[in-house]
Amino acid sequence: MGARVVARARRATDEGMATAEYAIATLAAVAFAGVLLVVLKGGQVKALLTGLIAQALGG
Repeated sequence: MGARVVARARRATDEGMATAEYAIATLAAVAFAGVLLVVLKGGQVKALLTGLIAQALGG
């Protein structure tokens, strides 16, 4: 019976792990999106992307 108590105690301590991992992954994704937004709003990147699109459309 002692082994069951130990196994149950181990499971009880890991119950919130999935939620915490999802929260950390979500925060990392939001931070990455913020950095990407700042980079893409820069003038050089905007000009480069506009040039690539214009070239792809044949202009």
